Amino acid sequence: MPTTIKVIIPAFNEEDSIAHVIHDIPDIVSEVIVVSNNSTDSTESVAKNAGATVLKEERKGYGYACLKGMEYVASQDIAPEIIVFLDGDYSDYPEELTKIIAPIIDDNKDLVIGSRVKRLREKGSMTVPQIFGNWLATSLMKLFFNAKFTDLGPFRAIKYDTLLALEMTDKTYGWTVEMQLKILRKKYSYIEVPVSYKKRIGVSKVSGTIKGAIFAGVKILSWIFKYSFA
Repeated sequence: MPTTIKVIIPAFNEEDSIAHVIHDIPDIVSEVIVVSNNSTDSTESVAKNAGATVLKEERKGYGYACLKGMEYVASQDIAPEIIVFLDGDYSDYPEELTKIIAPIIDDNKDLVIGSRVKRLREKGSMTVPQIFGNWLATSLMKLFFNAKFTDLGPFRAIKYDTLLALEMTDKTYGWTVEMQLKILRKKYSYIEVPVSYKKRIGVSKVSGTIKGAIFAGVKILSWIFKYSFA
């Protein structure tokens, strides 16, 4: 039987980019779910017109949006086999979803992270705080858990059963690192796949502001130290 794949896209004011993201997602995906995270522009109508299922989550926070998408998936009669998380800013290449899911389908991996390697990144597509934050977080995970992660990339695929078993809780900036830390602690299998990355459409709500970068950094580090000394 074909593998059932659903995509969850948290989106906050991404009216200029969201249709591009949806249109470039391969047809093998059964449903694209856009979670409007208290958007004040036309993100919701644009996403709906592009063919996505649109949900609303008024509580601001990346994790809140992801959890809303998961809640919707859990309410359906037939569970998917794979969930893909993807940002709505068009910085990733949605057509590379086939690369992201391949290790799950072919090698039975539990989690696949799209790693934004330097050779495939457009110049200026990642800010200095992003690059440093990724290096610091993954270095600490290597130190404390002997992890092989090199990125906290938001473009990722995970077995649905594994995702449920992780019992995700983070509501804001710590969502990605929480997932990776729980994968390590619970000894699930994982792998990174190099992906291309380009300058996003619009301004980043996290790395594009000093406040966002600081809050994200603090949240990420708190998760790492929480798990390291638990």
